[in-house]
Amino acid sequence: MSDEHAVILTAGIGKIYDSGEVQVEALKGIDMRIEPGELVAIMGASGSGKSTMLNILGCLDHSSSGDYYLDGIHVNELVPDQLADIRNRKIGFIFQGFNLLSRTSAFENVELPLLYSRHLEGEDLAALTRQALERVGLADRMHHFPNQLSGGQQQRVAIARALVNQPAMVLADEPTGNLDTRTSIEIMATFQKLNRQGITIIMVTHEHDIADYCKRIIEFRDGRIVRDQQVTQPRHADRDLESGHWQASGLGERP
Repeated sequence: MSDEHAVILTAGIGKIYDSGEVQVEALKGIDMRIEPGELVAIMGASGSGKSTMLNILGCLDHSSSGDYYLDGIHVNELVPDQLADIRNRKIGFIFQGFNLLSRTSAFENVELPLLYSRHLEGEDLAALTRQALERVGLADRMHHFPNQLSGGQQQRVAIARALVNQPAMVLADEPTGNLDTRTSIEIMATFQKLNRQGITIIMVTHEHDIADYCKRIIEFRDGRIVRDQQVTQPRHADRDLESGHWQASGLGERP
């Protein structure tokens, strides 16, 4: 079943949580295919299964049934050490709360995933770290600490950290959830720029206006996919920022 052209390929993914007397079926036969270079929003209400699916895609949890192939690798067959390795090599993670180390610089935060690689020397580590920070426009902030950066800059450091290992895909869990509206759109502008460079990005969001910047929307409800839709004309974040259209259209009215 492996398909080398798909970054993500799942068939019949199910997840059951057993709390003793009660079993909760969080996912019910999820079939999903995501190609290289896609920018996908995963949506759904609390309890819909979207977060469970993201954890399985990120190799942070395992399914109860079905098959999952990540970049051609059959994840179901991997042992814990192999799962840890594939997480480090193939997946970049971005979280709502940034998860930066407060007492280390932006450079050191971004460099951290590379320290687990056995094949890189010091000069290579530094070059890859600088390159990742340059890609998100923070070359001039690499020696700043998190408390010296704005929320948007901290999230861009987190994005650089996710990119530094040159993963097959980036998984973002509510990446704009802690940010004001303008900063959220700036982050989506960064995502769109990286996506144009070929980075595959999958993000969980509950915000419809943020999902409108993605190329595809997958919606979960009661453990199933109820909508999988290509967005024919995604909003262009840079244009909205330049024109101020996000204010006129009501995008700035999110709580």
